Amino acid sequence: MLPPDRRLLIVHAHPDDEAIGTGITMARYAREGARVTLVTCTRGEEGEIVVPDLAHLGTGAALGAQRERELAAACAELGVTDHRFLGGYEDSGMMGTPPNDKPSAFWRAGVDVAAGDLADVIGEVRPQVVVTYDDNGGYGHPDHIQAHRVTMRAVALAADPARPSPWRVSKVYAGAIARSMLERGIEAFRESDSPGFFAGVESVDDLPFGVDDGVITTEVTGTPEDFERKMAAMRAHRSQIAVDGPFFALADNVAMHAFGVEHFILIHGDLGPTDTETGREPDLFAGL
Repeated sequence: MLPPDRRLLIVHAHPDDEAIGTGITMARYAREGARVTLVTCTRGEEGEIVVPDLAHLGTGAALGAQRERELAAACAELGVTDHRFLGGYEDSGMMGTPPNDKPSAFWRAGVDVAAGDLADVIGEVRPQVVVTYDDNGGYGHPDHIQAHRVTMRAVALAADPARPSPWRVSKVYAGAIARSMLERGIEAFRESDSPGFFAGVESVDDLPFGVDDGVITTEVTGTPEDFERKMAAMRAHRSQIAVDGPFFALADNVAMHAFGVEHFILIHGDLGPTDTETGREPDLFAGL
């Protein structure tokens, strides 16, 4: 049987990155019948635990196993059935911390070795579109930076005609958070019952992420159903995301307005037709 006409490969660093950064996108394309494949580079063994009843897990393998279970539940909520881990790499922790130096840390992985494994996935799945992070990993996390490096190298390796199943990816995108969206989110929280969520943040310039709207090339909008799937996927990551926290306390219409759209920057390939109103592609597969 031939695979679906549209095939999307998304590469993330840790469990929960997929729901937070691309939950709308994954839910939408899965709902529309595209093949959505998620590759996660680590099991998030160094993540911060936000719920007291899981504090005993600490860091390491026990937390990684918990986050693996949470990721499986999140994928089910998003309607994504094809998920793989990239080898046995471990979470590297934040930049400049001791876990960076673990031999098993993804940050220390040989780029060509990890990219070769990912190129095998590309050759199998044959995606027209690949999504990952920009070269700074969005906000400087070493595993996000490494995911970008590995993905870009894998895309190049996969196109080598000497490979058993060569495949040329048409478009590669970096996920992005538009400054205007951040400003809208900050304002939504300030007007809610949980204004302290952005305590100490005077403007979007105080945050380590957010890009100028002018560099955003592509805007993926979800339906209310897609948004609910994203929220459910985020709730599935209970060790990392407080389900009773202020984000989920926002009124549905406010949260949908602020977080029901995901933005991307095309970093490889040709821009497709754009929306006359936004000036951006409305579809990752635009022009294909």
